[in-house]
Amino acid sequence: MDHFLYRDGILHAEDVALPDIAATVGTPFYCYSTATLTRHYHLFTEALSPLPHLVCFAIKSLSNLAVLKHLGSLGAGMDVVSAGEYLRARAAGVPGERIVFSGVGKTREEMRLALEGGIRQFNVESEPEMRALSEVAVSLGKIAPITIRVNPDVDAKTHEKIATGKSENKFGIPIARAREVYAEAAALPGLRVVGIDVHIGSQLTELAPFEQAYRKVAALTETLRADGHAIERLDLGGGLGIPYTRSNEAPPLPTDYGALIKRTVGHLGCEIEIEPGRLISGNAGILVSRVIYVKHGEGRDFLILDAAMNDLVRPSMYGAHHDIVPVIEPAAGTEAQPYDVVGPVCETGDTFAKGRPLPAMVEGDLVAFRSAGAYGAVMASEYNSRPLIPEVLVKGDHFAVIRARPTFDEILRRDTIPEWL
Repeated sequence: MDHFLYRDGILHAEDVALPDIAATVGTPFYCYSTATLTRHYHLFTEALSPLPHLVCFAIKSLSNLAVLKHLGSLGAGMDVVSAGEYLRARAAGVPGERIVFSGVGKTREEMRLALEGGIRQFNVESEPEMRALSEVAVSLGKIAPITIRVNPDVDAKTHEKIATGKSENKFGIPIARAREVYAEAAALPGLRVVGIDVHIGSQLTELAPFEQAYRKVAALTETLRADGHAIERLDLGGGLGIPYTRSNEAPPLPTDYGALIKRTVGHLGCEIEIEPGRLISGNAGILVSRVIYVKHGEGRDFLILDAAMNDLVRPSMYGAHHDIVPVIEPAAGTEAQPYDVVGPVCETGDTFAKGRPLPAMVEGDLVAFRSAGAYGAVMASEYNSRPLIPEVLVKGDHFAVIRARPTFDEILRRDTIPEWL
Protein backbone atom coordinates (compact mmCIF):
# COMPACT_ATOMS: atom_id res chain seq x y z
CA MET A 1 0.00 0.00 0.00
CA ASP A 2 1.11 3.56 -0.65
CA HIS A 3 -0.36 7.06 -0.39
CA PHE A 4 -0.24 8.03 -4.08
CA LEU A 5 -3.86 7.96 -5.20
CA TYR A 6 -6.11 9.66 -7.73
CA ARG A 7 -8.45 12.23 -6.24
CA ASP A 8 -10.91 14.11 -8.45
CA GLY A 9 -9.00 12.79 -11.45
CA ILE A 10 -5.57 14.05 -10.31
CA LEU A 11 -2.79 11.92 -8.82
CA HIS A 12 -2.00 13.07 -5.29
CA ALA A 13 0.84 12.43 -2.87
CA GLU A 14 -1.13 12.16 0.36
CA ASP A 15 -3.20 15.37 0.22
CA VAL A 16 -1.02 17.28 -2.25
CA ALA A 17 -1.80 17.33 -5.98
CA LEU A 18 1.29 16.44 -7.99
CA PRO A 19 0.75 19.22 -10.57
CA ASP A 20 1.06 21.72 -7.71
CA ILE A 21 4.50 20.34 -6.81
CA ALA A 22 5.54 20.32 -10.47
CA ALA A 23 4.53 23.96 -10.84
CA THR A 24 6.70 24.88 -7.85
CA VAL A 25 9.85 22.79 -8.32
CA GLY A 26 9.77 21.91 -12.02
CA THR A 27 10.21 18.46 -13.50
CA PRO A 28 11.52 15.87 -13.15
CA PHE A 29 11.48 15.34 -9.38
CA TYR A 30 11.28 12.60 -6.78
CA CYS A 31 8.43 12.71 -4.30
CA TYR A 32 8.24 10.75 -1.03
CA SER A 33 5.28 10.11 1.26
CA THR A 34 5.87 10.42 5.01
CA ALA A 35 2.75 8.36 5.72
CA THR A 36 3.98 5.48 3.57
CA LEU A 37 7.46 5.51 5.13
CA THR A 38 5.86 5.45 8.58
CA ARG A 39 3.46 2.64 7.76
CA HIS A 40 6.10 0.41 6.21
CA TYR A 41 8.51 0.88 9.11
CA HIS A 42 5.81 -0.04 11.60
CA LEU A 43 4.90 -3.16 9.59
CA PHE A 44 8.33 -4.55 10.44
CA THR A 45 8.34 -3.56 14.12
CA GLU A 46 4.91 -5.12 14.56
CA ALA A 47 5.93 -8.27 12.66
CA LEU A 48 8.89 -8.89 14.97
CA SER A 49 7.11 -8.16 18.22
CA PRO A 50 7.47 -9.46 20.94
CA LEU A 51 11.01 -10.57 20.06
CA PRO A 52 13.71 -8.10 21.12
CA HIS A 53 14.64 -6.43 17.86
CA LEU A 54 16.00 -3.44 15.99
CA VAL A 55 14.87 -2.49 12.49
CA CYS A 56 17.86 -0.87 10.77
CA PHE A 57 16.92 1.02 7.61
CA ALA A 58 19.32 0.28 4.73
CA ILE A 59 20.51 3.77 3.84
CA LYS A 60 21.80 2.60 0.46
CA SER A 61 18.18 2.46 -0.74
CA LEU A 62 17.34 6.11 0.05
CA SER A 63 19.79 8.39 1.84
CA ASN A 64 18.15 11.82 2.05
CA LEU A 65 18.69 13.36 5.49
CA ALA A 66 15.03 14.28 5.93
CA VAL A 67 13.94 10.68 5.34
CA LEU A 68 16.59 9.38 7.73
CA LYS A 69 15.58 11.97 10.34
CA HIS A 70 11.96 10.86 10.13
CA LEU A 71 12.71 7.14 10.37
CA GLY A 72 15.19 7.75 13.17
CA SER A 73 12.52 9.64 15.11
CA LEU A 74 10.34 6.52 14.89
CA GLY A 75 13.10 4.49 16.55
CA ALA A 76 14.77 3.01 13.47
CA GLY A 77 18.39 2.04 13.45
CA MET A 78 20.50 2.51 10.34
CA ASP A 79 22.49 0.06 8.22
CA VAL A 80 25.41 1.85 6.55
CA VAL A 81 28.02 0.69 4.04
CA SER A 82 30.34 3.70 3.82
CA ALA A 83 31.74 6.59 5.80
CA GLY A 84 29.38 8.92 3.94
CA GLU A 85 26.33 6.91 4.94
CA TYR A 86 27.57 6.76 8.54
CA LEU A 87 27.92 10.55 8.60
CA ARG A 88 24.45 10.91 7.06
CA ALA A 89 22.95 8.77 9.83
CA ARG A 90 24.69 10.81 12.50
CA ALA A 91 23.72 14.11 10.83
CA ALA A 92 20.11 12.90 10.90
CA GLY A 93 20.37 12.49 14.68
CA VAL A 94 20.64 8.70 14.84
CA PRO A 95 22.92 7.69 17.76
CA GLY A 96 25.87 5.41 17.16
CA GLU A 97 24.34 2.62 19.22
CA ARG A 98 21.63 2.28 16.56
CA ILE A 99 24.03 2.11 13.58
CA VAL A 100 25.45 -1.10 12.11
CA PHE A 101 28.31 -0.90 9.62
CA SER A 102 28.07 -3.41 6.77
CA GLY A 103 29.98 -3.63 3.50
CA VAL A 104 32.66 -5.82 1.98
CA GLY A 105 35.41 -3.19 1.70
CA LYS A 106 35.55 -1.07 4.85
CA THR A 107 38.75 0.99 5.02
CA ARG A 108 40.76 1.64 8.15
CA GLU A 109 39.71 5.29 7.94
CA GLU A 110 36.06 4.27 7.95
CA MET A 111 36.64 1.93 10.89
CA ARG A 112 38.33 4.71 12.83
CA LEU A 113 35.52 7.15 12.07
CA ALA A 114 32.85 4.78 13.35
CA LEU A 115 34.78 3.72 16.44
CA GLU A 116 35.38 7.32 17.42
CA GLY A 117 31.84 8.42 16.62
CA GLY A 118 30.06 5.44 18.16
CA ILE A 119 28.81 2.23 16.55
CA ARG A 120 26.48 -0.61 17.47
CA GLN A 121 28.50 -3.21 15.59
CA PHE A 122 30.58 -3.93 12.52
CA ASN A 123 29.31 -6.70 10.28
CA VAL A 124 32.70 -8.13 9.35
CA GLU A 125 33.04 -9.74 5.90
CA SER A 126 36.52 -11.34 5.85
CA GLU A 127 39.52 -12.30 7.93
CA PRO A 128 41.71 -9.46 6.58
CA GLU A 129 39.00 -6.96 7.50
CA MET A 130 38.69 -8.54 10.94
CA ARG A 131 42.41 -8.22 11.60
CA ALA A 132 42.51 -4.64 10.35
CA LEU A 133 39.57 -3.69 12.58
CA SER A 134 41.28 -5.19 15.62
CA GLU A 135 44.44 -3.18 14.90
CA VAL A 136 42.48 0.05 14.50
CA ALA A 137 40.49 -0.58 17.68
CA VAL A 138 43.64 -1.33 19.70
CA SER A 139 45.29 1.85 18.40
CA LEU A 140 42.32 3.84 19.71
CA GLY A 141 42.11 1.97 23.01
CA LYS A 142 38.67 0.65 22.09
CA ILE A 143 36.93 -2.69 21.62
CA ALA A 144 34.96 -3.12 18.40
CA PRO A 145 31.71 -5.12 18.68
CA ILE A 146 31.37 -7.42 15.69
CA THR A 147 29.21 -9.95 13.97
CA ILE A 148 30.74 -12.03 11.19
CA ARG A 149 28.83 -12.28 7.95
CA VAL A 150 28.44 -15.88 6.88
CA ASN A 151 27.67 -16.87 3.31
CA PRO A 152 25.15 -19.74 3.53
CA ASP A 153 25.35 -20.67 -0.20
CA VAL A 154 21.61 -20.14 -0.69
CA ASP A 155 20.15 -19.16 -4.05
CA ALA A 156 17.93 -16.14 -3.38
CA LYS A 157 16.24 -16.55 -6.80
CA THR A 158 16.62 -12.87 -7.56
CA HIS A 159 18.47 -10.81 -10.20
CA GLU A 160 22.09 -11.96 -10.53
CA LYS A 161 23.40 -8.45 -9.84
CA ILE A 162 21.71 -8.27 -6.41
CA ALA A 163 22.18 -11.87 -5.22
CA THR A 164 24.66 -11.96 -2.32
CA GLY A 165 24.29 -15.32 -0.58
CA LYS A 166 25.72 -17.81 -3.08
CA SER A 167 29.19 -19.30 -2.80
CA GLU A 168 30.43 -17.42 -5.88
CA ASN A 169 29.39 -14.02 -4.50
CA LYS A 170 31.96 -11.70 -2.93
CA PHE A 171 30.13 -11.36 0.38
CA GLY A 172 30.88 -12.95 3.75
CA ILE A 173 32.84 -16.06 4.70
CA PRO A 174 31.77 -19.59 3.77
CA ILE A 175 29.54 -20.88 6.53
CA ALA A 176 31.57 -24.10 6.60
CA ARG A 177 34.57 -22.07 7.84
CA ALA A 178 32.66 -20.13 10.49
CA ARG A 179 34.04 -21.97 13.52
CA GLU A 180 37.69 -21.30 12.69
CA VAL A 181 37.03 -17.66 11.80
CA TYR A 182 35.06 -17.06 15.00
CA ALA A 183 37.89 -18.68 16.97
CA GLU A 184 40.37 -16.24 15.44
CA ALA A 185 38.04 -13.31 16.12
CA ALA A 186 37.77 -14.28 19.79
CA ALA A 187 41.56 -14.26 20.07
CA LEU A 188 42.04 -10.81 18.55
CA PRO A 189 42.52 -8.12 21.23
CA GLY A 190 40.45 -5.33 19.69
CA LEU A 191 37.26 -7.28 19.01
CA ARG A 192 34.21 -8.53 20.91
CA VAL A 193 32.02 -11.06 19.14
CA VAL A 194 28.33 -10.25 19.66
CA GLY A 195 26.55 -12.23 16.98
CA ILE A 196 26.13 -13.59 13.46
CA ASP A 197 25.26 -11.71 10.27
CA VAL A 198 23.68 -13.05 7.08
CA HIS A 199 22.22 -11.35 4.00
CA ILE A 200 21.38 -13.32 0.86
CA GLY A 201 20.17 -10.70 -1.62
CA SER A 202 17.65 -8.04 -2.56
CA GLN A 203 14.15 -8.06 -4.03
CA LEU A 204 13.32 -11.59 -2.85
CA THR A 205 9.76 -12.54 -3.74
CA GLU A 206 9.44 -15.79 -1.82
CA LEU A 207 10.28 -16.89 1.71
CA ALA A 208 11.91 -20.26 1.02
CA PRO A 209 15.46 -18.86 0.54
CA PHE A 210 15.17 -16.94 3.82
CA GLU A 211 14.08 -20.10 5.60
CA GLN A 212 17.03 -22.06 4.21
CA ALA A 213 19.49 -19.38 5.32
CA TYR A 214 17.97 -18.79 8.75
CA ARG A 215 17.87 -22.49 9.62
CA LYS A 216 21.58 -22.67 8.81
CA VAL A 217 22.16 -19.64 11.04
CA ALA A 218 20.18 -21.25 13.87
CA ALA A 219 22.31 -24.39 13.70
CA LEU A 220 25.48 -22.28 13.59
CA THR A 221 24.35 -20.34 16.65
CA GLU A 222 24.10 -23.55 18.68
CA THR A 223 27.51 -24.68 17.44
CA LEU A 224 29.23 -21.40 18.21
CA ARG A 225 27.69 -21.20 21.65
CA ALA A 226 28.99 -24.69 22.35
CA ASP A 227 32.42 -23.40 21.34
CA GLY A 228 32.11 -20.69 24.00
CA HIS A 229 31.05 -17.67 21.93
CA ALA A 230 28.40 -15.33 23.32
CA ILE A 231 25.98 -15.07 20.38
CA GLU A 232 23.61 -12.33 21.53
CA ARG A 233 22.40 -10.88 18.21
CA LEU A 234 21.38 -12.26 14.86
CA ASP A 235 21.57 -9.76 12.02
CA LEU A 236 19.35 -11.35 9.38
CA GLY A 237 19.85 -8.70 6.69
CA GLY A 238 17.13 -7.35 4.44
CA GLY A 239 16.02 -8.20 0.94
CA LEU A 240 12.24 -8.64 1.13
CA GLY A 241 10.88 -7.54 -2.23
CA ILE A 242 8.10 -5.18 -3.24
CA PRO A 243 5.48 -5.41 -6.01
CA TYR A 244 6.70 -3.33 -8.94
CA THR A 245 3.56 -4.11 -10.93
CA ARG A 246 -0.11 -3.92 -9.99
CA SER A 247 -0.65 -7.62 -10.66
CA ASN A 248 -2.19 -10.07 -8.22
CA GLU A 249 1.20 -11.69 -7.58
CA ALA A 250 2.69 -9.90 -4.58
CA PRO A 251 5.81 -10.74 -2.53
CA PRO A 252 5.32 -12.03 1.03
CA LEU A 253 4.17 -9.53 3.63
CA PRO A 254 6.33 -8.43 6.56
CA THR A 255 3.93 -10.34 8.83
CA ASP A 256 4.80 -13.57 7.00
CA TYR A 257 8.47 -12.69 7.15
CA GLY A 258 8.24 -12.00 10.88
CA ALA A 259 6.48 -15.32 11.47
CA LEU A 260 9.30 -17.08 9.59
CA ILE A 261 11.92 -15.41 11.77
CA LYS A 262 10.10 -16.45 14.94
CA ARG A 263 9.74 -20.00 13.64
CA THR A 264 13.38 -20.44 12.63
CA VAL A 265 15.44 -18.46 15.16
CA GLY A 266 12.97 -17.15 17.74
CA HIS A 267 13.82 -19.92 20.22
CA LEU A 268 17.47 -18.84 20.50
CA GLY A 269 16.90 -15.86 22.80
CA CYS A 270 18.84 -13.51 20.53
CA GLU A 271 18.08 -9.91 19.72
CA ILE A 272 17.01 -9.81 16.09
CA GLU A 273 18.30 -7.14 13.71
CA ILE A 274 16.93 -6.75 10.21
CA GLU A 275 18.00 -4.29 7.51
CA PRO A 276 15.08 -3.56 5.19
CA GLY A 277 15.53 -0.80 2.64
CA ARG A 278 13.44 -1.35 -0.45
CA LEU A 279 10.27 -2.46 1.37
CA ILE A 280 10.31 0.68 3.51
CA SER A 281 11.28 3.20 0.85
CA GLY A 282 10.39 1.66 -2.52
CA ASN A 283 6.66 2.28 -2.69
CA ALA A 284 7.06 5.43 -0.58
CA GLY A 285 8.48 7.30 -3.56
CA ILE A 286 7.61 8.20 -7.13
CA LEU A 287 9.42 9.97 -9.96
CA VAL A 288 7.38 12.64 -11.75
CA SER A 289 8.35 13.62 -15.29
CA ARG A 290 6.93 15.68 -18.14
CA VAL A 291 6.47 14.71 -21.78
CA ILE A 292 8.78 16.75 -24.00
CA TYR A 293 7.69 15.27 -27.33
CA VAL A 294 5.61 12.49 -28.81
CA LYS A 295 7.61 11.15 -31.74
CA HIS A 296 6.11 8.89 -34.40
CA GLY A 297 8.70 6.35 -35.55
CA GLU A 298 8.71 3.43 -37.94
CA GLY A 299 6.02 1.17 -36.53
CA ARG A 300 6.21 2.64 -33.02
CA ASP A 301 5.58 5.83 -31.09
CA PHE A 302 8.11 7.28 -28.67
CA LEU A 303 7.17 9.16 -25.52
CA ILE A 304 10.20 11.39 -24.89
CA LEU A 305 10.36 12.54 -21.26
CA ASP A 306 12.46 15.08 -19.41
CA ALA A 307 13.59 12.32 -17.00
CA ALA A 308 16.40 10.06 -18.15
CA MET A 309 18.50 7.06 -17.23
CA ASN A 310 20.76 9.29 -15.13
CA ASP A 311 17.72 10.10 -12.93
CA LEU A 312 16.38 6.52 -12.68
CA VAL A 313 18.92 3.93 -13.81
CA ARG A 314 17.14 0.74 -12.72
CA PRO A 315 15.40 0.01 -16.05
CA SER A 316 18.64 0.48 -17.99
CA MET A 317 20.89 -1.28 -15.46
CA TYR A 318 18.68 -4.18 -14.37
CA GLY A 319 15.95 -4.33 -16.99
CA ALA A 320 13.67 -3.33 -14.10
CA HIS A 321 9.97 -2.58 -14.48
CA HIS A 322 8.26 0.49 -13.04
CA ASP A 323 4.58 1.17 -13.55
CA ILE A 324 4.20 4.45 -15.45
CA VAL A 325 0.89 6.27 -15.00
CA PRO A 326 -0.52 9.61 -16.21
CA VAL A 327 -0.86 12.21 -13.46
CA ILE A 328 -4.24 13.21 -14.88
CA GLU A 329 -6.45 10.15 -14.64
CA PRO A 330 -7.83 9.02 -18.00
CA ALA A 331 -11.58 8.84 -18.39
CA ALA A 332 -13.18 5.45 -17.90
CA GLY A 333 -13.05 3.42 -21.09
CA THR A 334 -10.12 5.35 -22.58
CA GLU A 335 -8.21 3.10 -24.94
CA ALA A 336 -4.50 2.62 -24.36
CA GLN A 337 -1.85 2.63 -27.05
CA PRO A 338 1.73 1.35 -26.92
CA TYR A 339 4.63 3.75 -26.41
CA ASP A 340 8.35 3.29 -26.09
CA VAL A 341 9.00 5.51 -23.06
CA VAL A 342 12.45 7.08 -23.33
CA GLY A 343 14.59 9.91 -22.03
CA PRO A 344 16.77 12.52 -23.76
CA VAL A 345 20.19 11.02 -22.92
CA CYS A 346 22.29 10.05 -25.94
CA GLU A 347 22.15 6.32 -25.25
CA THR A 348 19.82 3.70 -26.70
CA GLY A 349 19.85 2.30 -23.17
CA ASP A 350 18.00 5.43 -22.03
CA THR A 351 14.74 3.52 -22.34
CA PHE A 352 12.28 3.09 -19.49
CA ALA A 353 9.79 0.81 -21.25
CA LYS A 354 9.00 -0.62 -24.67
CA GLY A 355 5.48 -0.94 -26.01
CA ARG A 356 4.03 0.27 -22.70
CA PRO A 357 0.21 0.72 -22.91
CA LEU A 358 -0.76 4.29 -21.97
CA PRO A 359 -3.61 6.62 -22.87
CA ALA A 360 -2.88 9.01 -25.72
CA MET A 361 -0.28 11.49 -24.46
CA VAL A 362 0.66 14.97 -25.66
CA GLU A 363 3.50 17.37 -25.06
CA GLY A 364 3.41 18.79 -21.52
CA ASP A 365 1.57 15.87 -19.91
CA LEU A 366 2.87 14.66 -16.56
CA VAL A 367 3.59 11.00 -15.82
CA ALA A 368 4.63 9.26 -12.61
CA PHE A 369 6.94 6.28 -12.18
CA ARG A 370 5.62 4.27 -9.26
CA SER A 371 7.76 2.39 -6.73
CA ALA A 372 10.76 4.66 -7.38
CA GLY A 373 11.68 5.48 -3.79
CA ALA A 374 14.38 2.82 -3.47
CA TYR A 375 17.54 2.91 -5.58
CA GLY A 376 16.25 5.92 -7.49
CA ALA A 377 17.75 9.19 -6.27
CA VAL A 378 20.67 7.41 -4.58
CA MET A 379 21.87 5.93 -7.89
CA ALA A 380 21.34 9.09 -9.93
CA SER A 381 24.20 10.85 -11.70
CA GLU A 382 24.90 13.98 -13.70
CA TYR A 383 25.62 12.10 -16.92
CA ASN A 384 25.32 14.40 -19.96
CA SER A 385 25.82 17.24 -17.42
CA ARG A 386 22.19 16.92 -16.39
CA PRO A 387 21.60 18.30 -12.86
CA LEU A 388 20.51 15.94 -10.11
CA ILE A 389 16.77 16.32 -9.75
CA PRO A 390 14.95 17.64 -6.66
CA GLU A 391 13.64 15.44 -3.88
CA VAL A 392 10.36 16.43 -2.22
CA LEU A 393 8.84 15.12 1.01
CA VAL A 394 5.09 15.29 1.53
CA LYS A 395 3.30 15.16 4.85
CA GLY A 396 -0.46 15.53 4.78
CA ASP A 397 -1.39 18.64 2.82
CA HIS A 398 2.06 20.25 2.65
CA PHE A 399 5.40 19.50 1.04
CA ALA A 400 9.01 20.59 1.27
CA VAL A 401 11.96 20.40 -1.09
CA ILE A 402 14.50 18.24 0.77
CA ARG A 403 17.16 18.42 -1.93
CA ALA A 404 17.17 21.26 -4.43
CA ARG A 405 18.12 21.00 -8.08
CA PRO A 406 21.62 22.48 -8.48
CA THR A 407 22.10 25.30 -10.95
CA PHE A 408 24.43 24.90 -13.90
CA ASP A 409 26.71 27.50 -12.32
CA GLU A 410 26.94 25.37 -9.16
CA ILE A 411 27.83 22.33 -11.25
CA LEU A 412 30.48 24.18 -13.27
CA ARG A 413 32.08 25.68 -10.15
CA ARG A 414 32.99 22.19 -8.91
CA ASP A 415 35.55 21.87 -11.69
CA THR A 416 38.94 23.56 -11.50
CA ILE A 417 40.99 24.58 -14.53
CA PRO A 418 44.74 24.51 -13.82
CA GLU A 419 46.73 27.72 -14.20
CA TRP A 420 48.76 26.23 -17.07
CA LEU A 421 45.59 26.01 -19.16
